[in-house]
Formats: sequence, C-alpha cells, structure tokens
Amino acid sequence: MDLRSNEPYWLIKNSFLKSYPSLDEALSTDILVIGGGITGALIAHKLLQEGKDVVLVDKRNVCNGSSAASTGMLQYEIDVPLYKLIDQRGIKCAVSSYKNCEEAIFDIKNIIDDIKSKCPFEFKKSIYFTTTRKGIKDLEAEFKARKENGFNISWLDREALKKLGLDAFAGIESKSGAIIDPFKFSYDLLEFCSEKGMQIYDHTEITEIKNDGKRFIAKTQDEIPIHANHIIHCTGYESIYTLREKKIVNLKSTYAIASEVFEELPKAFKNHIYWDNSAPYFYFRTTSEGRIIIGGCDENFRNAHKRDSLLSKKQKILTKQFHKYFQNISFKADYIWAGTFGETVDGLPYFGRPNQDINEHYILGFGGNGITYSMMARNAIIHSLNHTNHRFLDDYRFNR
Repeated sequence: MDLRSNEPYWLIKNSFLKSYPSLDEALSTDILVIGGGITGALIAHKLLQEGKDVVLVDKRNVCNGSSAASTGMLQYEIDVPLYKLIDQRGIKCAVSSYKNCEEAIFDIKNIIDDIKSKCPFEFKKSIYFTTTRKGIKDLEAEFKARKENGFNISWLDREALKKLGLDAFAGIESKSGAIIDPFKFSYDLLEFCSEKGMQIYDHTEITEIKNDGKRFIAKTQDEIPIHANHIIHCTGYESIYTLREKKIVNLKSTYAIASEVFEELPKAFKNHIYWDNSAPYFYFRTTSEGRIIIGGCDENFRNAHKRDSLLSKKQKILTKQFHKYFQNISFKADYIWAGTFGETVDGLPYFGRPNQDINEHYILGFGGNGITYSMMARNAIIHSLNHTNHRFLDDYRFNR
C-alpha cells in the first residue's frame, strides 16, 4: 500500500543521516519487529531497555510510511469525544484512555531528552472549537465530561477566541498538548537503538510467516529466513493484509499543507494548536521554523491514485478553511501531501495477541492519536510477550 504521496514536509526538512542495509543472510532472534516507523521505533526502544534480543525490519526506508505523513500534533483528546466514549466503552476505559494519552505526551518528551535527540518538540495549549451554533451543545457536553473527570481545561467564549484571532463560537482550551517532528523523532530513536547494538534492516519485506509450533520462520522477498520466538507487527494500516480480523479499521485519505515561513508567527499560533469539531475535522499547528500546517479534508480511501489526484482540490479547500477560521492571517501554501490513516469505531488502538495461543503481537495506534497510543503501548508490550495481564491488553484487545 502506498501510504503517502508527494514528499511530506518532514522528509524535505530532514536529510537522511543514517541508512540501514537490507537483509542478505539468515538470522535468528528472540523478537522480530516488523515496521520501522514511529511505532516500531518506540517498541524497539522499550525492548532494548528491557535487554531483549531484537531485530527490526521495514520494507521501505525506515520512517518512510505513515510516520512521514503525520502532522505531528500530540493531544490527549481522542477522535471520539470523551462524553461519547464513556457511553461506548464505559467510564473507566474512556477516562483512562484520555488520561494515559495525556501522560504519553510528557513521556515522549522524556525519551527525547534521554536519547539526546535534537527533534523539535514544543508544549502547546490545545483548543477544540466549534464554528456552528449546533456544535456548542456538543462542546458543552464534552466540557462537562472532562471537568467532572479532572482534566485541566477552560471554556473560551466567542470574545476570548476572537482576541486570539480565531473566528468561532466557543472552544475548550486544554493545557496539555505538544507538537513534534515525527520523522526526526523516529529516526533518532532507531539510530539510538542501532548504536546500542540492535540490528535494523530496511528494504526488507516480510512476505511469508510460518510457525512450526515452537518458533516463527519469517521469509523476506528474497526468501531469506528470520527465525524468531515472537513477532511484533508495528505495520499500522498495512496490518489489514495480515490480520484475520478484517473489520477493525476504516481506511481514510487525509491531506496536509505547510505554509511559507512567517517572519513572526501570528499571535493565534504562538502558544496554541487547534482542531474543530466538524466531521471530518480540521487541525492546525506550527513548525519550529515558523510555518503553519493545516490538516484534514479526510475521505474514504479508495486507492492511492484517486487520493493523489485530489491534491490540488484539497489544497484549495484547506486554504479556504484556514482563512474562514483565521481571517486576519495570510496563508501561502508551500508544500502539500497526502497520507492514509484509519479510524476505529471507538477511536481506540489495538494492542496484544489476536490469537492468545500464538506469540504474534500487534501494536496498532489507529486514528489521530497514533503517536501517543504507540507510547502507551510500551507499557503493555512486555506483558503481551510474557502473557501476563495488563489493563491496556484488555481495553484495547482484539475481538472487543
């Protein structure tokens, strides 16, 4: 599957600091991680910390799938509002999911500091807003649910938003949010793991997996075998090709544009990131060198050709939407790209073993919280390997 089109801004911004070889000889390892994006990097790093013997492979250059197309906004708010998620999954699962996404933002910053990454990262306040009178009722229900469950939020009326430069009826300001360069973070994590001795191979596609009852034999496109006790799939939306449970995610095409560099960031974007409550929603953030990124215009994914043919049309829609919300800011597009992502019914990820009798694991951070979900999965992966209980392995189990 072609997960992105055009060169995403992050690939243009970052040069390839390190390349990895393709696999050319048979290997044996305790754990094989398939997927070298942000999820695979976070899981591999956790396994390295735990002293595990790990090999990581990716069929592309590492970090060149969905991670490269991500807009890198870190929020604890899930695609499904808290008040609706409580109805869907119960208050414990819903509130825990929001709380743990919030904690994950700070955990990511700790990892950046620990590995001495130069990845741009900034804490920001997040504003969830509505531009319709009908949307105010939904926003009020969401504000009530978050306030009752201890989240640090404020209600912003139209006048308060206007002072920021946003034309909207109302908004919820959350104190916990951040922006990150997802490509640089993933790349630095893998480089750290490689320097610590982990074997990483790109342009190495796993085309066949067999289990002889004791171990796995994963074969590459060149028929080279990798023997492993456990396999962890960190393959995101391409996991639909290997999972038996087929209807866990609805694939979407999404679009993003990055502006030209502003000499000085507009007041509205100095301390905030934004997303609205339309369906599908639009979202807005800045970059470390003074650009504004707009994302959204999602639609059902058909194929990469159809997705990419809409780039010019989507650029116009995104730009128009920006000027509707931020009327006093001139936005000039510099880069545009598209990617493929997926939505689950409850907006939550999938962690663990689809089949409890087989040592095959999946870490699938579907939806707009893919990065924070992948961070959360680090707390569950060792329990999945050891076949021990963990709250996440129940809340985010397969066949739920």
